[in-house]
Amino acid sequence: MTAREIAAMLGGELSGEGERRVAGVAGLDSAGPDDLAYAEGARALAEAARSRAGCLLIPEGARLAGRTTIAVKRPKLALIRVAEALYPAPAVIPGIHPTAVVAPDAEVAASASVGPGVVIASRARVGAETSLGAGVVLGEGVEVGSHCRLHPRVTVYAGARLGDRVTLHAGVVIGSDGFGYVLDEGRHRKFPQLGAVVIENDVEIGANSTVDRGSLGTTVIGEGTKIDNLVQIAHNVKIGKHCILAAQTGVSGSVEIGDYVVMAGQVGIGERARIEDHAVIGGQAGILPGKVVRAGSVLWGTPARPLAVFKRMHAVWTRLPDWIERRGKS
Repeated sequence: MTAREIAAMLGGELSGEGERRVAGVAGLDSAGPDDLAYAEGARALAEAARSRAGCLLIPEGARLAGRTTIAVKRPKLALIRVAEALYPAPAVIPGIHPTAVVAPDAEVAASASVGPGVVIASRARVGAETSLGAGVVLGEGVEVGSHCRLHPRVTVYAGARLGDRVTLHAGVVIGSDGFGYVLDEGRHRKFPQLGAVVIENDVEIGANSTVDRGSLGTTVIGEGTKIDNLVQIAHNVKIGKHCILAAQTGVSGSVEIGDYVVMAGQVGIGERARIEDHAVIGGQAGILPGKVVRAGSVLWGTPARPLAVFKRMHAVWTRLPDWIERRGKS
């Protein structure tokens, strides 16, 4: 695409060479003359001025003399739109690979793609233009909606339901048994894991993450929620819409998470905690069992505390060695 075509697509203000060709997108540090990059903030704009990028997305009102730029309201979001235009998703090639094993009573849409070594069990259903990568396993009665993409080695246990436009990356496991046991005369007896899993529309789950089925109820991942790699979601968890869960986060059983909640990496949530809408939980924070995190709260630390409180406590902790040393000399 040319810079002029990109500006027209974005509704942005073009400055510089309108016919400059753009072949790809890249970061400021690696972009070359054929690449588009974006800059937000004073530091990034200074870096953009020094970069080799052929075309730059910058905020409205900003200027970079001598460079080809497109001024838009949200440069990072604009880069996503350009990337989608330059790198369209690969087309789904309909058909069932000859090495796939599909139960006679399974329903696979004619426009779906079923890769090598896929197993689709009895009564499972696969929607239109859904792609199943090599080695995917769908258990009995599994429902997968339309325009989904399940990457290689995804396993979906019996009875789980996936909505439309769901993406599961390699190694994801949906619907495995929850971790529940009752001690009886010195032995651990397994609590029934008979519930279901519902993954709503537009959910994306990263590689090797797991979502357990409900024990007696249903585990739910809400519409538009994005889950990173290596995340564990336990039985009966309810996650709302458009949440973000970063890598190595662990959510214990029966936790309720509202809408637009953000959890940074390695967050741990104790059982039956409730996280209300728009809460933000910092990296490695720990939420105690049964804790209620109020809507809009920003927490950090273990046990998690309001961010302002955590900062004051951290400042004290870092000074403790000096205080102890001075006290020993006094």
